[in-house]
Parts: sequence; structure tokens; C-alpha cells
Amino acid sequence: MSPPSITKAVTKAVIPAAGLGTRFLPATKAQPKEMLPVVDKPAIQYVVEEAVRAGLDDILIITGRGKRSLEDHFDRNFELERFLTDRGKQDDYEEVVDLAELADIHYVRQGEPLGLGHAVSVAAKHVGDAPFVVMLGDEFMAEGSGLLEGMIAAYGEHGGSVLALMEVPDEQISRYGSAACDPVSENLVRVRHVVEKPAPADAPSNLAVMGRYVLTPAIFGLLADLQPGVGGEIQLTDAIGLLLADEPVYGYTFSEGRYDTGQMLDYLKVIVEIAAGRPDLGPDFRGFLADFVAGLDNVRRPHPPP
Repeated sequence: MSPPSITKAVTKAVIPAAGLGTRFLPATKAQPKEMLPVVDKPAIQYVVEEAVRAGLDDILIITGRGKRSLEDHFDRNFELERFLTDRGKQDDYEEVVDLAELADIHYVRQGEPLGLGHAVSVAAKHVGDAPFVVMLGDEFMAEGSGLLEGMIAAYGEHGGSVLALMEVPDEQISRYGSAACDPVSENLVRVRHVVEKPAPADAPSNLAVMGRYVLTPAIFGLLADLQPGVGGEIQLTDAIGLLLADEPVYGYTFSEGRYDTGQMLDYLKVIVEIAAGRPDLGPDFRGFLADFVAGLDNVRRPHPPP
């Protein structure tokens, strides 16, 4: 196997955002889960900003029924802009205008929610024969983590697709894809085998595939012929497993900086962590949290005898 020839820079990102968000019902009955607020931004805005920081300026968001608010969020709103201007709210005005100019953002509907692999496959016409990044819409990385930048650099140096990998506890591996790997260099491994959502006893390792991928366009041909896998869905991990026979696939390992808003408890943790770290909110919010936890401890602690 030889790496594919590298003729184009990685400038395109695909963000699948067509899922139904059933874990967050009823909040997601009438709004996309990607639009749930994380402090004062919807979750997907953090993802788009992460892409822009990594130099990706052509972004395709895969949407579905009921996702129109995603498009509205990244579009101009002249009525709001005029209102802010009339009220002298210049900082707010600049923020909403800048939001509409973050990147060249496109949209396409998936049609049916047939799995992550199927969502990626509908990006084929837009992506063409270029390498591209896939970013899950309910995961994002802390600013300064360097994960996506490192993955793109690894693609440029070695060729072949690159997966984001993180060690997880054995009992959690069934939530993710799992990869068996050989070391290459610091933070970089060569993937030998990958399987979607294995039982802990069957997992090839505790290295989990997280929601960031740099993929070659060869993945589209494999997705087109792929049969449903785990959960009856077209799994991107299964197509990557097939890609291993034709091209090298690498893993870029990391251990921190990931925020996951796809699970209820994780979503709440993300809000607390980001709010606590904000210079404008953090001091007061951390003080509130300390008092709140102390109050809980007082309730739990038995009162001393008289």
C-alpha cells in the first residue's frame, strides 16, 4: 500500500447535523440539538469556529427536516442588525455580522437519517476529489487544543486519512469506534483495524475514534456500496475499515480539550466548565458553585449531637 498523492490542501469541512436528537426530547422536538445553547452560543457555532481556526473556509453542513434554524443562525439578519445599530449596541452588532462571515457555509439535506456514513456520502458532489474533514456537530475542541491542526499536518506529511483517537475506560468503548494501532511518532499511530461500537470484551483497544476525521475522497466510493452495520445504519467506521486495504490510515492521539454535548450529563458538564472558565462569568460563577456545593455538603452532613 502506498499513500495517495497529495495535490490539494485540506480546506473543506463536512459537519453532519441531521440527527433527531432524541436524547434531549422534548427540548429538541422543535429545534435541532446542534442549536442547544452552550452558555451564549449554540453548540454548532463552536464547531464552525474550530474549523475556521484550522484554516477550513469551505464548510458543508448536512441537515435534515426541521433544521432550518441552523441556516438562519449563520445568515444575515438585517432587522436585528438595524435594531442593534439604532440602540448603539455596536459590539453586539459586530458579533452577529461576523457570525455570518465566518466562512463559506453550504447546506444539503440528508433526506433520511441512515447513519453517519450515509450523511458523509451525501457530501460527495460538494467535496469532489479533494481531501476533507468530517466534524461531528455535537463535539468540539477547546480553543488552542491544536487537534484538528495536528491532524491536517499529519495528512500533509504522511498522506492517508487521519482519525482522532482518545483512550477511554473499557466500559465506555462500546459507545465509539475502536482502533488497533501501531506507533509511528509522538501523537501519531498507524491504524491496523477498526470496529464500530464493539462490546468491551471484543474491542481491539481502548483507543476510541472521536468526532474528527481527515479523509481522502476514496471514502465516497466505499460508502456508496456499503451495507448497513451496527444499529442498521451505514457506518463511517465500516468504510474506513475497508479503506485500510487500499490506503494507509493514521490516528492522531489526544487526551484533553474535548467537549461532548451529545449526552445529557456531558452537555451539562460542558456548560459548567465553559462558564467557569470565562473571564466575564467565571469569578462569580465559580463562587456560586462553591457555595452551592457547600450547601449540599451541609445537607448531607449529619448535625452534631447537642
